[in-house]
Amino acid sequence: MNVVDASPRAPFQDHEGARPPGVRTPRWVTAAIFAAGAALIVAAAIRGQWLRTNGSFGILVNAPPLTGVFRPLFTPRSLVAIAVGGVGIWGADRSARRASWRTLLAWAFVVALIWAFALALWDGVPGFVRAARSADGYATALGAVGDAPGSFVRGFVAHVRDYSAHVQAHPPGLVLVLWVMDRVGLSGPWWESALQLSAAAASVPAVLLSVREVAGEDRARAAAPFLVLTPAAVAWSSGDAVFLGVASWAVASVVLASGACGRRSDLLALGGGLLGGCALMLSYGLVLVGLVPLAVVVSRRRWRVMAVAAAGVALVLAGAAAAGFSWLAGFRATRKLYREGISSIRPYGYFVWANIAAFSLAIGPAVWVGLTRLRDRRMWLLAGAALVAVAIADVSGMSKAEVERIWLPFVPWLAAAAGVAFVSARERRGWLGVQVACALVVQWLVRASW
Repeated sequence: MNVVDASPRAPFQDHEGARPPGVRTPRWVTAAIFAAGAALIVAAAIRGQWLRTNGSFGILVNAPPLTGVFRPLFTPRSLVAIAVGGVGIWGADRSARRASWRTLLAWAFVVALIWAFALALWDGVPGFVRAARSADGYATALGAVGDAPGSFVRGFVAHVRDYSAHVQAHPPGLVLVLWVMDRVGLSGPWWESALQLSAAAASVPAVLLSVREVAGEDRARAAAPFLVLTPAAVAWSSGDAVFLGVASWAVASVVLASGACGRRSDLLALGGGLLGGCALMLSYGLVLVGLVPLAVVVSRRRWRVMAVAAAGVALVLAGAAAAGFSWLAGFRATRKLYREGISSIRPYGYFVWANIAAFSLAIGPAVWVGLTRLRDRRMWLLAGAALVAVAIADVSGMSKAEVERIWLPFVPWLAAAAGVAFVSARERRGWLGVQVACALVVQWLVRASW
């Protein structure tokens, strides 16, 4: 059993003689990886455009492989995101190495929030509140909740066809969250959008705590800039950003429990399980995120942690069942609607690889390069589990397009592992610049449809 190291942890440094988390690779290898990723994205764009103009316009992906439309936009507001990204490239790595641990956690949350907000404002106010104002959004179901949330929950599966696309595709959890916010005076698209960005930014300290527990503080500090300035922040103005935040803290609680003892371990595991159950009430697909803490718990042989966390999940689902909502029945109804609807006109043979192209833009080129260099088995527990989850989600056919937001909960575990793999401070800053550039280019070229 691994016990948490209570000794002070030094700031991140490149210690001579220490086993490196990554390896230097020849430039031609890096160039080949970069070129392969670019070729995949270009191929997905060309093939997607062909499908749109040759009888498959119904795929409803107008900027393949991304969901949106190609419409380059540059305004004075764009300079804000460019400035934030530029300052981040220059200062993020230095701050991550020098700040105290608690300061780092707060800094990471704040900077991630600023970065996402700057990207969202690229399109002005509509870009920030687009998802909240969408006709397919979660708030459209608030009228169905009315003054009787219990009736809404009991009848959710039976009436699922009556709701908007996003509500149909998920359990009723986020609708109920928005209903509670409305009841306490936090209603409207601005509050919903603030919830989305704040929840996503909150995932960063959760992942940092997990990395510190699994691989040490040095590795967490190295990963921090790549978590903060992620290209995936382009999609944080969506309901899936809330799923990202809740799922990340569920994972972090269980991972921390695996390194603790006694009552503290049980409380952390139970808390993680309860959060995991809440995550499942937000999105059916979040069951795959459970592979990340499962990999850590199994590697440490902390079977009690696994059992307590599973009990926490079961409590939430049992409570939902007692209130009238069966998670399995909801999943079956959603799957049936999906297969009868948009899935029937989106070709599996295209999206099974185009999804990876879209996801590559969300995680950024540095992640693929970093993963090929990563030599830290502890970090591979997190990254490997996330890759398996992505593979399962992809081949299942339940995610055809829109994965740049749907797969948000898998992104930080890959970004953290890749960030650790870059050996020198200069190299980290260089690849961080690539990540920022990727986000800015996507935000410049594509107007998201959610």
